[in-house]
Amino acid sequence: MGRRIKIIEGEKIVSKFVHLHIHSEYSLLDGANRIKDLPIRAKELGMDAIALTDHGVMYGAIDFYKACKKEGIKPIIGCEVYVARQGRKRTDKEPGIDNKYNHLILLAKNNQGYKNLSKLVSIGFVEGYYYKPRIDYEVLEKYHEGLICLSACLAGAVNQFLLNGQEDKAEEIAMWHKNVFGEDYYIEIQNNGIEEQVLANQKLVKLARKLDIPLVATNDAHYLKKEDAYNHEVLLCIQTGKRISDEDRMKFDTDELYVKSQEEMIEYFSNFPDAIENTIKIAEKCNVEFEFGHTILPNYDVPEEFETHFDYLKKLCDDGIKNRYGENPSQEILDRAEYEIGIVKKMGYVDYFLIVWDFIHYAKSHGIPVGPGRGSGAGSILAYAIEITDIDPIKYGLIFERFLNPERISMPDFDVDFCYERRQEVIDYVSNKYGHDHVSQIITFGTMAAKMVIRDVARVLDIPYSEADSLAKMIPNELHITIKKALEENRELRQRYETEETVKKVLDIAMGLEGMPRQASTHACRSCYNERASRYICSSICP
Repeated sequence: MGRRIKIIEGEKIVSKFVHLHIHSEYSLLDGANRIKDLPIRAKELGMDAIALTDHGVMYGAIDFYKACKKEGIKPIIGCEVYVARQGRKRTDKEPGIDNKYNHLILLAKNNQGYKNLSKLVSIGFVEGYYYKPRIDYEVLEKYHEGLICLSACLAGAVNQFLLNGQEDKAEEIAMWHKNVFGEDYYIEIQNNGIEEQVLANQKLVKLARKLDIPLVATNDAHYLKKEDAYNHEVLLCIQTGKRISDEDRMKFDTDELYVKSQEEMIEYFSNFPDAIENTIKIAEKCNVEFEFGHTILPNYDVPEEFETHFDYLKKLCDDGIKNRYGENPSQEILDRAEYEIGIVKKMGYVDYFLIVWDFIHYAKSHGIPVGPGRGSGAGSILAYAIEITDIDPIKYGLIFERFLNPERISMPDFDVDFCYERRQEVIDYVSNKYGHDHVSQIITFGTMAAKMVIRDVARVLDIPYSEADSLAKMIPNELHITIKKALEENRELRQRYETEETVKKVLDIAMGLEGMPRQASTHACRSCYNERASRYICSSICP
């Protein structure tokens, strides 16, 4: 195992190889690496850094960053983007258009690179989505600053042209990337056990030498260890609705797509030491740093007659107290309101209250039904005064500190319910006010829970439905129950697991896949302000 060091910006990587092409569970139903396991595995293998390059998305970037920092591993934030050959806005439904997409690896060198990578991925969804979130060469050239580019796997454009005997086109596309990315463009060669890859590597090396483009070695890891290959096959079958017995199912025909050791990679690429050394050079170039705990709120424009945002909130509060409690409210109420607004100002959430007040005020003034408020926000007399909530915290003895506590710095959380028939009007109002490109609804992930994953795995393995259903029903109907816990609680299930080979196989595979995201969708009813993206405000506000 290699020598360990704490990674900081500018410090040298002392391991001999770094993985730069890795897929996690957020390459949905394709990657079987759990984010929490990747830095631990890198540490076990003596590596100082590791990258995350999920297909077309960056869902796991923050969790990956935190997991790596926890283990003392340098996180490299990336994405394997889909690039539409003839433009992100064109589809193959158009007559005469062959608009295939290719893969391309992008890694963020710095925070500007991270912003550009986030921009590219967003454009892929907003402007280029057609089965996959696609970008194109136009936006890639526009937002290339701060990014390192690798030519990707067999699905990359350079690989495809070379394998199709179109060397001239391969050279043309490689030179385009070299002209855009300069010394930050690399020809990627892989060790993955796929027959086509051996031929591709030979042609890629020849092309790289001819065009003076550096090589880089990767392994396109979709699972953690070699023995996880079969579980990954099952995962692909779940994605494609196939069975293991289907001849025409999608498969990789290899068990080499795992997080290999430095020694394995160095041995395979012994004739190309520069391809190994360049993984270290790239890792040293990549120094993205995230800042947590610093909330960035959109600016709320207050009327011109108010000198500060706080003055405006204070006026709304004073008027609201009189409206709620009459012209002569008790000293208890006045003291409580003064205390709360002081805490809000001290913690920097004046604009937050104004933003929430604004869209609730819009809804109420346009006859859109709004709920009375849920959660800890109902404990705020300030919120009650300005009609964010309609529950009197004094009357019901509700505590403000459950909502906002200066001893525990965290974003306040208002849960707001709008009439489902007219909630879109509120979302449209917010979008128009702050800009459609600054407003979004929050994502949610459906995960493979215990019962579901057992049924999925059983179907893939051709287990009769009645048997699969019987097995799934042995899992207790408890919230957040796991298969492992069910085996501890259910004696009959445990006995079948220990005595029936088929049951053991199904449950072992199911436990390997349990909890992984199955699909992404728009959250059913809630939306969010996200401090990292600075752009989520909709029907509910939360940190």
